[in-house]
Amino acid sequence: MDAEKIRSQQHYNGEADWLKWGPYLSERQWGTVREDYSANGDAWNYITHDMARSKAYRWGEEGIAGISDHCQELSVGLALWNGKDPILKERMFGLTNHEGNHGEDVKELYYYLDSTPTHSYLKMLYKYPQQAFPYQQLIEENARRGKHEPEFELIDTGLFDHDEYFDVFVEHAKQGPDDVLIRYTVHNRGLHDASIHLLPQLWFRNTWLNDQPASQLLFQGNNTILVRSAQLGHDNYCYADGTPHVLFTENDTNNQRLYGSANRTPYVKDAFNERVVHGNTEAVNPKNEGTKAAFWYQLNVPAKGSVTVKLRLCMGQQAKPFDGFDQLFDTRIAEADEFYASLHRKEATDDERLIQRQAWAGMLWSKQYYHYNVMEWLDGDAGEPQPPQNRRQGRNNHWRHFVAEDIISMPDKWEYPWFAAWDLAFHCIALAPVDAGFAKKQLQLLVGANFIHPNGQLPAYEWDLSDVNPPVHALATWKVYEIDRKATGKDDIQFLESIFQKLTMNFTWWVNRKDSEGNNIFEGGFLGLDNIGIFNRSAPVPGGGFLEQADGTSWMAMYALNMMRISMELALHNPVYESMAVKFAEHFLYIAGSLAHMGEDSLGLWDDEDGFYYDLLRHPDCSWDRLRLRTLVGLIPMFAVTIFDEAKWKNLPLLSQRLDWFMKQRPDLVNLVSRWKDTKGDQQHLFSLLRGHRMKLLLRRMLDPNEFLSDHGIRSVSKVYEQQPFRYWLGGEDLSVRYLPAESDSNMFGGNSNWRGPIWMPINYLLMMSLYWFHDYYTDDFKVEYPTGSGEYFSLAQIGDALGQRLKSIFLRNEKGQRPVFGGHPKLDHDEHFRDHILFHEYFNGDTGKGLGASHQTGWTGLIALII
Repeated sequence: MDAEKIRSQQHYNGEADWLKWGPYLSERQWGTVREDYSANGDAWNYITHDMARSKAYRWGEEGIAGISDHCQELSVGLALWNGKDPILKERMFGLTNHEGNHGEDVKELYYYLDSTPTHSYLKMLYKYPQQAFPYQQLIEENARRGKHEPEFELIDTGLFDHDEYFDVFVEHAKQGPDDVLIRYTVHNRGLHDASIHLLPQLWFRNTWLNDQPASQLLFQGNNTILVRSAQLGHDNYCYADGTPHVLFTENDTNNQRLYGSANRTPYVKDAFNERVVHGNTEAVNPKNEGTKAAFWYQLNVPAKGSVTVKLRLCMGQQAKPFDGFDQLFDTRIAEADEFYASLHRKEATDDERLIQRQAWAGMLWSKQYYHYNVMEWLDGDAGEPQPPQNRRQGRNNHWRHFVAEDIISMPDKWEYPWFAAWDLAFHCIALAPVDAGFAKKQLQLLVGANFIHPNGQLPAYEWDLSDVNPPVHALATWKVYEIDRKATGKDDIQFLESIFQKLTMNFTWWVNRKDSEGNNIFEGGFLGLDNIGIFNRSAPVPGGGFLEQADGTSWMAMYALNMMRISMELALHNPVYESMAVKFAEHFLYIAGSLAHMGEDSLGLWDDEDGFYYDLLRHPDCSWDRLRLRTLVGLIPMFAVTIFDEAKWKNLPLLSQRLDWFMKQRPDLVNLVSRWKDTKGDQQHLFSLLRGHRMKLLLRRMLDPNEFLSDHGIRSVSKVYEQQPFRYWLGGEDLSVRYLPAESDSNMFGGNSNWRGPIWMPINYLLMMSLYWFHDYYTDDFKVEYPTGSGEYFSLAQIGDALGQRLKSIFLRNEKGQRPVFGGHPKLDHDEHFRDHILFHEYFNGDTGKGLGASHQTGWTGLIALII
């Protein structure tokens, strides 16, 4: 094994805690539910960006290019000042949900460039203008723009047009689990010398509240700070090179500035801002001690030149802390190269390798220390205002058991700095080839006693733990198990079993809570697809009644098949689980029947005339309407597919016998799904909601450029609604859906995401996987016209490959030297200091491939690494 794989093995074997330090800081702790102690649940205004520099947080920390220990006792981050900004740049700036014309959005330029699984090497880039940062311009221009206009970004201000900016590279390299070297390299890209203030900062998370802090930072002279903390164990030291000033204060709230009340200490959290920006020498502690410290460098960076600053944080004293410093970085970079070389396909191009590595880097950088104790948060605790009584019946009040204090993979550490259940499942699939150990622990975490509700529901996300995400946890569990087995040659049955037990509870919750009519049709809510329907699917149906959802039911069919697949695997090691395989096989068959017909009226979700699946709206008077809106909802039945080989089938006689019996007793259900008794391909059995005929009808729509097929993937809504929107009248209201390739034109779900046209990576990934699974059974003999209307026919595997090429084309440089993700911006496409730094957005324009939504949602968009 290479050096990085050895470190990973040492960590997961308990030999060395290589993950003690990592990029675990949030990029936005302000404006989160955790920090919101307001009476009305207005998290965005309880702590704002302006307040953040002065407010000590309760639950976590934020910073630029920051690292912390895994309990976030101590954090290390970077602050900058160009001499012109009104404030010290200590955190990323962005608009709140109410300020952005498409919801909340970070307004900075930064890139995650590299990371190994153990964070033995980390690299990040922050781009900082040399002119005053345009805070007010960004707020005012986005406020002026309407929903039909694009967001106004930092690159649009013109501040980078003449290269008057700094590229600040931040690198971390580990000498050992408790020895981290940090290198800051500031490049002046402009034509003139320019000065910059650079302040590496250390601070303890404020866990002392009203008492005195137990931890301290003490100046030792010679650019050395002693880090004394019982939580961290041994004394640690932070060394800085060069000749910086050393500043100290306390990580305590500036109550006087925020609330007009007395401070506990004269030295408060925003002291460095006061000292550096306003020249207030009395703001910092002259005794050179406290719970927050900084090395203050005032640097002149020559035109087109660079300056480097070095830090070292380690356990125990070092006589020559910077001996071998650069050599260690060279070694760790070479080891990172070796590690990723083993993951790249041999035939991959250089551009594909660059994108794949940055995708995985973004996922590894997006780990975050996440702390949230719902009971303490609801009831209030020392150091925070006592919450109003009605808060106890407010947000998340049914989740008092929920306690999180873990390192979790985040969707986006600025826009979504909190875990999301279905995002996390996709993160684990994408991370498994890089760090299967971490992926497995993440999946186990979500079903652990501190997370899963006693009734079996999985928590969705902190804004509403009770919301409903698609049930993809079983799929992720199986995929991670397979990826890990392929890499190690070992079956981690203990991992599989530990999650299966809890998912059985969750499956039962779905059956009991989300099938109100008992007909195996599931009213799942919005199911993560935000505004894809004609109305808000999280809210009650306008005028009463309920929506029977093709996607909710199909997700459950997929869930049943994945649970069947897992129980079959477990049964090969323990026969007790064979009866569970039978249980989930029967669940799948009943759900298949419900999709085809429900009750005596034989009304199903499949429409023979259109060859598509549609939702049904049942009214209070028992009448119904089929909502003939063609969206991804109607393609999701393709996900309910699994294959298994003849050898496993023969080793599970109880399952085989029970399904034979079922075939005789309920031929009406059996005839609706694939023929699992047959073997095709490499002696494979197929379980699927779709037989060949229906699949071809669905693919005819999906592969039609006039409907779902874009140059860059599968759209979320058919393009036919661009000129002729879908209309439905309900209660005298015209509810229409128009194809919107880019941002949303409504405020539904905050207006900050759109499922009415753009391309979403996780759904496209699942469509690709489904095509491959179907091909494994049907082989090359089964061909489909691609694209629809072209007269050319291809196998399902070839179409899966072609879809993958379309998705990759979002990021790859084309023949014009452009990357569609950049939206045609000439500087992003062609400037040597921009063109190879990739952002992995939340979703993508359905026509052009331009990146949209959260700009650092490498989380599920990181799936592109697997597609490559």
